[in-house]
Amino acid sequence: MIHQSATDSSVATNYSELASQLRSLLAGERDLIANAANTASLLFNSLPDLNWAGFYFYKEGELVLGPFQGQPACVRIAMGKGVCGTAAERRETVVVADVHEFPGHIACDSASNSEIVIPLVKDDRLLGVLDLDSPSLGRFDQEDARGLNALAGIFLDHLTLNKSSDLT
Repeated sequence: MIHQSATDSSVATNYSELASQLRSLLAGERDLIANAANTASLLFNSLPDLNWAGFYFYKEGELVLGPFQGQPACVRIAMGKGVCGTAAERRETVVVADVHEFPGHIACDSASNSEIVIPLVKDDRLLGVLDLDSPSLGRFDQEDARGLNALAGIFLDHLTLNKSSDLT
């Protein structure tokens, strides 16, 4: 488990351990939904101070809710809207210390105060985003961004994509 009060080096070590756990968890499985469900559960139950962890998948020009852990969430998010839509449109990780100061923030859960969103891109294709929320202000930092991007890479490595615009 990654502890919030840990030093940067121990946080990196803990993300490395979490990466090893994720590789083992996803080994031999290629199904998108099964892997997303297990990844969301692992993150939600391993990282401290989260109130939501899950996926939105890019479908027909918008982000659609996928497997997650936490309170019920917004089902559809337009590209460029909120933290998730912004990260997806830019195809870059977005770390927000205070979501109430983020222009156009979409408040799916009023208890969320900070957020990190990692775009999921494979073979130059936007597949969606990995989204984590916390009730604490400033919960996420660049060390979390590095660690979560590595975990998102492991998730993507365990997917098989079809040729159409839909995910498999």
